Amino acid sequence: MTARSDFSAFVAPPPSGESHAAAVDAASACLDRFTATFNASDTRGMDAELHFPHVMLSGAQRLDWVGPGQHPPGFFEALKATGWARTQYEKKEPVLAGNDKVHFVVTYTRRDAADAVLSTHVNLWIVVRTGERWGISLRSY
Repeated sequence: MTARSDFSAFVAPPPSGESHAAAVDAASACLDRFTATFNASDTRGMDAELHFPHVMLSGAQRLDWVGPGQHPPGFFEALKATGWARTQYEKKEPVLAGNDKVHFVVTYTRRDAADAVLSTHVNLWIVVRTGERWGISLRSY
């Protein structure tokens, strides 16, 4: 197989009309588990819901995590200092889905202990199935 045909197969669109409801459900459950561990300030649990290497885009900046344990020290302490008590999804919209990958536009709020909204964020997150495990591969902020 030539490099040209490899690339063609890589970018080939999935068959149209195929339902990917099961993939969307499984990928959405991965997002829910990630946020549950985030709300528990559990970085190991968060890492368990990521695929590595893991990519984050913030504006034009790219951050690559090659493996688990990359969350900065004091991350949750700094977040709690803003008044944060928990994060809640307002919407998880699948905008591109296949059997092994789902792109979500996620809207979430950060809330304080009284449930007041501190901030609202809209991001693109890509969840991929590798083997039998769904994990977040890319987050764009």
